Amino acid sequence: MSEIVIRHAETTDAEALQHLYAQVPVYSDTLQLPYPPAALWEGRLANPSPNRFALVACIDGKLVGNLTLMVEEPWRRRHVATFGIGVDTGFQGRGVGSKLVAAALDLCDKWLHIKRVELTVYADNEGAIALYKKFGFSVEGLSPCYALRDGDYVDTLHMGRIRSY
Repeated sequence: MSEIVIRHAETTDAEALQHLYAQVPVYSDTLQLPYPPAALWEGRLANPSPNRFALVACIDGKLVGNLTLMVEEPWRRRHVATFGIGVDTGFQGRGVGSKLVAAALDLCDKWLHIKRVELTVYADNEGAIALYKKFGFSVEGLSPCYALRDGDYVDTLHMGRIRSY
């Protein structure tokens, strides 16, 4: 397999991100809705918030993954970040998610002075849970019936990683 390249998302990535999040397994494991409009991604990329960092993973020039890191805005929570991630179904299990999470945590630890990274993940998403545990996240709680997915309510785990200095 070719090298996985991580970079910041550009406005020209809107169509590729729309395609990524239009894949049923990708939007099913996130809080994204089916049939994402191109305008959604164009708007997010054209008008980025200063507290959001959109990273993409590319293999041979093809966008195969996305991670958006969001730093909390309230003054008393600026030491906290969260993220959402999606990986193309044809490239899952090939290290794309690991590269994206490693890059995001590098930003948090070395550049943004983030002490705590937290996230939510569907309780039945074993692959994602294993990925997060690999990077030092631990389960902090469970929210039953957290989100609607394909007509059914699903439970979510809350996970966190606290950086020790």
